[in-house]
Amino acid sequence: MARLLFLIILYALPSLVVPIHNSSAGGCAIIRPPRDGGIRYRGLTQEQIRSVQILPVDYEIEYICRGNRVIVGPKVRKCLPNGTWTDMTQHSRCLLLCPRVWTSLENGRVAVKPPGQPVEGTVLHYSCHDGFILEGRNISHCTKLGKWDSPKPTCLYDRNYTGKKKLYIGALFPMSGGWPGGQACLPSAQMALDLVNNRSDILPDYELELIHYDSMCDPGEATKLLYDLLYTEPIKIVLMPGCSGVSTLVAEAARMWNLIVLSYGSSSPALSNRQRFPTFFRTHPSATLHNPTRVQLFQKWKWTRIATIQQTTEVFTSTLDDLEQRVKEAGIEISVRQSFLTDPAVAVKNLKRQDARIIVGLFYETEARKVFCEVFKEKLYGKKYVWFLIGWYADNWFKIKDPAINCTVENMTEAVEGHVTTEIVMLNPETVRGASNLTSQEFLAALMSRLGGMNPEETGGFQEAPLAYDAVWALALALNKTVAPLKARGRRLEDFNYNNHDITSEIYRALNTSSFEGVSGHVVFDAQGSRMAMTLIEQLQGGSYKKIGYYDSSQKNLSWFGNDVWIGAGPPADRTVVIEEFRFLSQKLFAAVSVFAGLGILLGIVCLTFNIYNSNVRYIQNSQPYLNNMTAVGCMMALAAVFPLGIDGHHVHRSQFPVVCQFRLWLLGLGFSLAYGSMFTKIWWVHTLFTKKDEKKEKKKHLEPWKLYATVGVLLAVDFLSLMIWQIVDPLHITVEKFTKEAPKGDLDVLIQPLLEHCSSEKMNTWLGVVYGYKGLLLLLGIFLAYETKSVSTEKINDHRAVGMAIYNVAVLCMITAPVTMILSSQQDASFAFASLAIVFSAYITLVVLFVPKMRRLITRGEWQSEQQDTLKTGSSTNNNDEEKSRQLERENRELQKIIQEKEERVSALRNQLAERQALRNRRRPSTGQNQNHNAPPPSSQADPKSLLPPPGYPNPTTDNHSLPPSFSNSSNLYQADSKMSRNHCHNSQIPLLYK
Repeated sequence: MARLLFLIILYALPSLVVPIHNSSAGGCAIIRPPRDGGIRYRGLTQEQIRSVQILPVDYEIEYICRGNRVIVGPKVRKCLPNGTWTDMTQHSRCLLLCPRVWTSLENGRVAVKPPGQPVEGTVLHYSCHDGFILEGRNISHCTKLGKWDSPKPTCLYDRNYTGKKKLYIGALFPMSGGWPGGQACLPSAQMALDLVNNRSDILPDYELELIHYDSMCDPGEATKLLYDLLYTEPIKIVLMPGCSGVSTLVAEAARMWNLIVLSYGSSSPALSNRQRFPTFFRTHPSATLHNPTRVQLFQKWKWTRIATIQQTTEVFTSTLDDLEQRVKEAGIEISVRQSFLTDPAVAVKNLKRQDARIIVGLFYETEARKVFCEVFKEKLYGKKYVWFLIGWYADNWFKIKDPAINCTVENMTEAVEGHVTTEIVMLNPETVRGASNLTSQEFLAALMSRLGGMNPEETGGFQEAPLAYDAVWALALALNKTVAPLKARGRRLEDFNYNNHDITSEIYRALNTSSFEGVSGHVVFDAQGSRMAMTLIEQLQGGSYKKIGYYDSSQKNLSWFGNDVWIGAGPPADRTVVIEEFRFLSQKLFAAVSVFAGLGILLGIVCLTFNIYNSNVRYIQNSQPYLNNMTAVGCMMALAAVFPLGIDGHHVHRSQFPVVCQFRLWLLGLGFSLAYGSMFTKIWWVHTLFTKKDEKKEKKKHLEPWKLYATVGVLLAVDFLSLMIWQIVDPLHITVEKFTKEAPKGDLDVLIQPLLEHCSSEKMNTWLGVVYGYKGLLLLLGIFLAYETKSVSTEKINDHRAVGMAIYNVAVLCMITAPVTMILSSQQDASFAFASLAIVFSAYITLVVLFVPKMRRLITRGEWQSEQQDTLKTGSSTNNNDEEKSRQLERENRELQKIIQEKEERVSALRNQLAERQALRNRRRPSTGQNQNHNAPPPSSQADPKSLLPPPGYPNPTTDNHSLPPSFSNSSNLYQADSKMSRNHCHNSQIPLLYK
């Protein structure tokens, strides 16, 4: 005994010495850990712990225990300025924990003394409910070995009990774990049971009894407890789980035992699936209950476009899926749907880029701070934006310092100002007495009394306690409603077993039609078994939440206080207001170009009139006046096309615009064909007639006018058919080009959408390619022909050089204008100016080049008379024309040149023969026969005398003229006196050609 006392004193001595040792050290000395435990020194390594003796003021140590032991007493101590550790009067010990199963008794009660964890020294007192008999000891002690000193007793059903018949409710209340809601919900449910059992008008022959376990909000633990509930007596008529995960497990298994499940604390939208959970009800509204309120607010503020951002979890995904369905039915569009796992930065940027204005955010409180820090950075707040959040955050959630974000409290306060929250009303705001004869405030007072003065903020499930209270009342009222129908069918509630489907169906019908006033509000279930409750609507105004309304989804009634406050003049628009603004042609430009076009048309009329009036003048006749008339008409049509080119929506209605498009196409197409086609025809025939071989030119010396007109007709017909096919197959219609939106000056929440009307068709590029390709080839060919005939002189088409010049100008302007106008099609002023001025200049150049020289010649030379008048006045015929005679002389000259060339070739051949014969004769001449050879005639005397004739112009040895053609024999007339040459109008410069 003395040794034991000595050891106890020795064990306690160090802790008694510590304060004395530390009192003057400016800190606290290291103390020893409890037995079977240790101390965690924060921020110190093992080497530092071995070497240090004094720890600084405010330093904290933490006790830890080995194995299955737990700390009893203070777990953390802090060094005080006086050199002592906190709570040194309370010893910290590491004790073994006895099994918790002994702390609960089915169909009975367990009193734990002292309250707390069942460790060494804990005593349990057992008692059974009425109708049950305790079997086993009614007391058990927890030993230092971590075991109870007696087996756990049981409560057996007393079949001889004659009092009220008991109906048992199997409940799972999470007293710990992720959501320790059972801490307040269990007392609330027990309070409701006491009131129900004391009512004579509700189940007078029955008494409800609650058999409950701690599920720890863990589906794995709940599986084991559910097995115990189902396979141990007594039979439970209803199951009451809490936590969404546990409720999902219980509700899915309950239908196999024909059990109704009534949950008081499950909000997962997945539990609203009636096919998967056919017997499930809950007094806790689904998380989707926020959605009807949100939709109601969207409609109130006339929003038809929203955006969403959610944290990627099942509950938020299901809620958002439900919201998407509801807004679709309401005609509201979700334009942007963003989600994130941990970092919302990218999602918030996408909202900004997609011009989201009305944004619904679904995330937990910690993630909400991250989101709004990014919102502040992206400036996604203010008078243009409204955020909808969940209402169960702490009131100061945005002011809590969070190391996960780099925004100040001021930044967060600025970003969250004006947002709207929706929160399910779990406590009736009205002072009404419902089925339990208690108001909501009286219920809270009674619950606080039952909790023993515990702090509500530290008590798990305090907000959901009214839901557990009303769940018991909903069950009691439903069971009470089934008594009469079952009695009529010869059945009783106490006859219920897990194979009795009839009683389950009757309870289901009773619960499904439940409707009463509870402490949490009006209790009613929807078709999915979920509670339909009121929703509180709040707005953050000046850093604090203000109630702005309630919404009752069961009655579809919105109670609005009218105290909502907005940063701007009112609720913002759900999108940037886009004002469509058509771009029209500058009227000054249109007027100026129209004046030039009008003057050009007037010039064309003058030229056409001039050409028609003087069509009998030979000079005009030799220019093919009918082709020139076509050119003038084509130029006027092209100039007339300038007017529809400048007509747009500023002048005509949108429905009439396709007609304007047709005018543009036909006037410009046919005008080009007439004007350019007639000029092309002239230059084509000039090339055909005067660049061929001489013998072919003689055959075509007479130009037939009908061929010219036929060529123009072919070109015009090709254009007409191509345009007609285009309009039949793919007609022109109006298209609208949209440009980048522009922000107007000033702080206006609008954007300008510039629009520009175009004439287009489905395959516009294909048709333009065909037309441009065909016209381009004609232009290139025209340039080539004009170049080839630039030195040709002909009387039949005496203005072909002017035509060639006009073709050059038209071709160059068209080839430049066509691609440039396609490039500038989006710039209405530049495109119109370029196209219209090209048309105007082409027409002006053509008219001036073709007609002004004719006017000038007729005016300056006075050649106004017609061919008949000229004949009468001069008495001469057309055959005496200078040009005709000149051409006849040229032909004769060419014939003479051919004859001379033939004769020269003949003379050369005869000379060669003469030389050969002379050489042969010299070789044959013998030396003795010279006299005879003198008498022989020369060999040359045998030659043809005609072959020895000299060329024309040389003295003729004979007068044998019959071998020459008449023109040659009479050619001496060409060499007579100048008077005769003058009479024949032959220029002296042509005479040398005759002597070539």
